Amino acid sequence: MTLVDSHCHLDYAPMIEDVSGTIARAEKMGVGGFLTICTELEKIPTLIKIAESAPNIWATVGTHPHESEPDLKHFENLKKILEETLLHPKMVGLGETGLDYYYEHSPKEPQKNCFAKHIEVAVQKDIPLIVHTRDAEHDTMDLLKSLGQGKVRGVMHCFSGSEWLLKEALDLGFYISYSGIITFKKAEELRRLVGITPLERMLVETDAPYLTPEPHRGKPNEPANVVFTAERVAAIKDVNLDLVASKTTANFFSLFTKAKS
Repeated sequence: MTLVDSHCHLDYAPMIEDVSGTIARAEKMGVGGFLTICTELEKIPTLIKIAESAPNIWATVGTHPHESEPDLKHFENLKKILEETLLHPKMVGLGETGLDYYYEHSPKEPQKNCFAKHIEVAVQKDIPLIVHTRDAEHDTMDLLKSLGQGKVRGVMHCFSGSEWLLKEALDLGFYISYSGIITFKKAEELRRLVGITPLERMLVETDAPYLTPEPHRGKPNEPANVVFTAERVAAIKDVNLDLVASKTTANFFSLFTKAKS
């Protein structure tokens, strides 16, 4: 069994203090690949260094919706920064990007502007998007459809949205990534959506150090814990864990074509 943690933040504490130990613990649990996600442009050098530290770690470049307004100081050069960073062989995706109207740490218009620029680069460079959307489902899909030209591809990260969003994303050809939220006691509706999501279009993730799954809630999350999410998927689907691992790992490499298995 080999799993891939398709979304973690190895540059965040406490993992940044012991990346090699974090990876070693995950590998003991059967996790063999790691995608560490960019949230703000100033973190690019750190992410490159982490990705270069092991053959099974890859990284992305992008601006989280929370950072859209601060990163607007780079907006005129945003497309150039994204394109140049993607030249690095370990940079395999764009994001996380998208819209978050729940917290709205950045105003809506800067969020939309940054998201639009990421979509433009994704289409031009045929690089997958890692999409964060919260309380912004219709605007998110409108931008993906209008600017994506039917060519944009990617993943809905840490999916916790509506059945409408699930079906819209699947119709667009996107993958759906589930996190430790599906293990939470009150997540019955989300588990129902896991049940109707095809395994052929599913990824698993931790979003570490956040969203620690049961039975370790209350502690910082780390990639080793992606196995608990995969186990819950297997239980919901009534299949064995090896099948979930093989399918989601194959899906990861089908989407992130720059990553090498």
